[in-house]
Amino acid sequence: MSARTPTRILVGVGVGPGDPELVTVKAVRVLQRADVVLVPVMDAGEQGHAEATVRAHLDHDRVRRAVFALNERQDTPRREAAWEAAADAVVAAYDDGAETVAFATIGDPNVYSTFSYLAQTVRSRLPDVTVESVPGITAMQDLAARSGTVLCEGTETLALVPLTAGVERLRAALESADTVVAYKGGRHLDDMLQVLRDADRLADAVYGERLGLPGEEVGPVDEHTGAAPYLSTLMVPARRDRRGGKL
Repeated sequence: MSARTPTRILVGVGVGPGDPELVTVKAVRVLQRADVVLVPVMDAGEQGHAEATVRAHLDHDRVRRAVFALNERQDTPRREAAWEAAADAVVAAYDDGAETVAFATIGDPNVYSTFSYLAQTVRSRLPDVTVESVPGITAMQDLAARSGTVLCEGTETLALVPLTAGVERLRAALESADTVVAYKGGRHLDDMLQVLRDADRLADAVYGERLGLPGEEVGPVDEHTGAAPYLSTLMVPARRDRRGGKL
């Protein structure tokens, strides 16, 4: 009689933009029951946003840090080495008897998350692993709520662009979509402002950083001063002239 193949589950858990109160009931349940919870960090000696959010809800200490090269877009070898090292941690957890490994990610695990790269790497080693995900509240949803801005109405379209792809993507989105949201734009803030001026969309644009955390900033982007962090959000709402005008 052959031995039973152990169940191996890898689940990406969205823990929202940083505010512990914006973690779903399902996310908390999955994190509580997981045998190991991995959290992405940039430095093994520092607590990241995902870990801080997770620890606000857990009564166990099965949290392990996985170092990712989160801001090294051009450093492919470093990024790939980080994915492999994180996969090593997942495989080691299974070898130690774990059945469910959760990976907690800021925002949603299927929206610009490191979880997708981790899942691909683990699957290449363990084809029988079951990959699941728990959706999380995104930064654009949180910024819309905190600023009192409606993302979409009626037939309006919504575009989400990463500024790591360059400000021309933002320019193109402003020409083709109604509401435009830009992520990861801290390093490109001055260029973004110029694109908004060129499109005559600066006055309505909303900026947010550290949402739900100490030092939070939410307000008109043209009132922001100083440097902007990598994880910042820009929202340019659709132009509306009357109630129900886009129905």
